Amino acid sequence: MTIQKRYNTFSTELKRIFGCKVQRISLDAGFSCPNRDGTLDVAGCIFCGGQGSGSHGIRRDLDIVAQFEDGKEVMRRKYRAIKFLAYFQAYSNTHAPVEQLRQLFGQAVALPDLAGLIVATRPDCLPGTVLDYLQELSRQTYFWLELGMQSIHDKSLVLINRRHDYDCFVKAVEQCRMRRLRVCAHIILGLPGETRTEMLAMALEINRLCLDGVKLQLLHVMRGTRLADMYARGEVTLLDRDEYVGLVCDFLELLDPRILIHRLTGDGGHDNLVAPLWSLKKFEVLNLIDAELMQRGTGQGSRMPSA
Repeated sequence: MTIQKRYNTFSTELKRIFGCKVQRISLDAGFSCPNRDGTLDVAGCIFCGGQGSGSHGIRRDLDIVAQFEDGKEVMRRKYRAIKFLAYFQAYSNTHAPVEQLRQLFGQAVALPDLAGLIVATRPDCLPGTVLDYLQELSRQTYFWLELGMQSIHDKSLVLINRRHDYDCFVKAVEQCRMRRLRVCAHIILGLPGETRTEMLAMALEINRLCLDGVKLQLLHVMRGTRLADMYARGEVTLLDRDEYVGLVCDFLELLDPRILIHRLTGDGGHDNLVAPLWSLKKFEVLNLIDAELMQRGTGQGSRMPSA
């Protein structure tokens, strides 16, 4: 029996729009990041490994078309998907001249069985020429821009070595709003030093910015990162499973119900994950979130402050 979700899921929205099962296919187009190529720094964010944050499982030995075709076969077998979103996930996917983006994303728009594009990037990688092109692209296909917010607290952005402040994110969102681009924010819950109150304040800020979607991610410790070194030295305390489930439910209750939930957890990948190991049981965590909301008798927006 399928449990009715008490939050506004991205997957349900895709089925409403396209009338079938739609799955994302993660792609690596060979981009870099200003925090790694020397533009800002070479060390990267403390949680990011050598292949980009959250990009495990991508066939980097294949070109974009072959990566997409390979992903289609996997998603068809695993989820019985019919249409697919080309998800440019690895690194900062607007950190390139606009001419290069035109060639690359133009190629992606022509992929067979494509429902649309998702482009993940940093808020400091969106000059006006790139934003204008993304607006043009959004008129050609179903399009989402994913922006790494990570936190609204500058102290945390400094700690994780983002090399931009929160105001940079706000200004990027304003520019996207002018061009009517759908924006999904990436948020990490459990960053060192952030209190529960500070983490929940991000839900209210997302409401204020009128964002279209959100991706929640627990803090992962991956091998080969500076965060892993900090964790080994006992400098980082991670949320346990029940803390995370309760926190996510609290977050959802404060969040505007019109905002689409693209993700509520993640696992970081079996091969390189150091901790928390409970996150590998992704569907178990999602089921616990559903059960907690049901037990509370609440859902997304239940405790959203009135205007």
